[in-house]
Amino acid sequence: MGDDTDLLSFFAGCDRAAQRPWPRYRLSEGQWLDLATHLTIADWTLLGLWGDGDEVHVALSDAQSGEMAVASLRCRDRRFPSLASVRLGALRLERAVRDLFGLSAEGSEDVRPWLDHGQWPERHPLAAAPAAAGTSRRATDYAFLPAKGEGLHQIPVGPVHAGIIEPGHFRFHCNGEAVVRLEARLGYVHKGTESLMAGKPVAAAAKLAGRLSGDSTVATALAFARAVEAATATEPPPRAVWLRALMAELERVANHLGDIGAICNDAAFVFMQSEMTVLRERVLQVAGAAFGHRLMMDRVIPGGVAHDLAGESAAGIAALTRELRPHFAKLMAIYDGKPSLIDRTVATGVVRPDLVRRFAAGGFVGRASGRAFDARKRPGYAPYDALDFAVPVLSDGDVHSRLMIRAKEIEASLGLIEQILARLPAGAIATPIPPTAGEGLALVEGFRGDILAWVALAADGTVRRGHLRDPSWFQWPLLEVAIEGNIVADFPLCNKSFNCSYSGHDL
Repeated sequence: MGDDTDLLSFFAGCDRAAQRPWPRYRLSEGQWLDLATHLTIADWTLLGLWGDGDEVHVALSDAQSGEMAVASLRCRDRRFPSLASVRLGALRLERAVRDLFGLSAEGSEDVRPWLDHGQWPERHPLAAAPAAAGTSRRATDYAFLPAKGEGLHQIPVGPVHAGIIEPGHFRFHCNGEAVVRLEARLGYVHKGTESLMAGKPVAAAAKLAGRLSGDSTVATALAFARAVEAATATEPPPRAVWLRALMAELERVANHLGDIGAICNDAAFVFMQSEMTVLRERVLQVAGAAFGHRLMMDRVIPGGVAHDLAGESAAGIAALTRELRPHFAKLMAIYDGKPSLIDRTVATGVVRPDLVRRFAAGGFVGRASGRAFDARKRPGYAPYDALDFAVPVLSDGDVHSRLMIRAKEIEASLGLIEQILARLPAGAIATPIPPTAGEGLALVEGFRGDILAWVALAADGTVRRGHLRDPSWFQWPLLEVAIEGNIVADFPLCNKSFNCSYSGHDL
């Protein structure tokens, strides 16, 4: 890619809508086609693509300037030119838009249903006029991509799995034990979250946002809250801003601890999972004592936070960081000293840096393959712009690298927690959200990566349309690539090193 035109200059002359803090532009079909052509040379990242009535929106960021914008197209004949050929991350999002809104991506190489398994009572449920379901497809009717070659066989796994885990189907094409192709089918836990948001007061919609993916409840609720605040030009109190960051970092630490233990468990090192589970439980107990809920669910709300630090809980969190840091370091030294364990994680499940960039995969998946993107840094948001922390980046892109990024992020988060506690301002923890129309966009860093939230509010302040994009949308396709050439027995290890969200993806 090589073009000096910045993102906002490209849209100069386009009709501009009243979206905050980043602009939204209404494009003609010709301008949309020009955008698709320009994306072949521009270093612009696709952050999300979603439907809205008879419109389709795409969020983009300029890798050079850091600017963001949304481009919108009103779909004539309920069709729009596909962007998937120039931004691979758009493909499944376009399929979801077709399922939910009946807007078809022209020129797409994959028009199979994605979220709709043929069991819904109506088709295109978010369209202005949903269609009758007609003859329902069987949920098993799905045309998996073929793999050709002598001696190949298929292994279907799921959607029901052993243990407590959400459903997803994985279709392996194998030559002996070697995986030639893996294709995932998701959508089994579609909850209609965005449909449920429509018409709700922002407080009720925020609860739905916080339940998109329970392990990321703080980060997703924060993204939604920031979008609402942008739409209504509301500034949350400073103390609330810092408490949000405190909760987000506790959430990050707890999840990374659990993931590291689970990865090691899938490499048959149960000791590490046991020890990491104890540490994770300690973090959750401290979070529960501080904010009244172990996962801190419903604590981040539009306008601020719903719960201040309880009693002496600040001292309890500080004690946690002092306790956790040396214990965690000893466990990571044990990991480094186990050759049989390292042998399972190094050079297993490799994702090349060019694919990570093409899919704009964030979080530990992206940073383990050289993509140094963190929404806390760029575009950035308070209070992280006033905090000192490094974003770890590795380049090998294997299971080991994804584990080590988690470990380095735990260390960074412990430092952030200490900084936040030392500088936590006093004062109010929430401000009312005025009932007004508006559009807002937010990008927040969760433990998996960047979460996009877009909200359009009606004149009475209720949600006309809300959209949430979990990091997993851009990470699930890379898991399929990571396992190719590995043996089937390494799939659990690769899968856990990604730990993509089913629920967050399925909406």
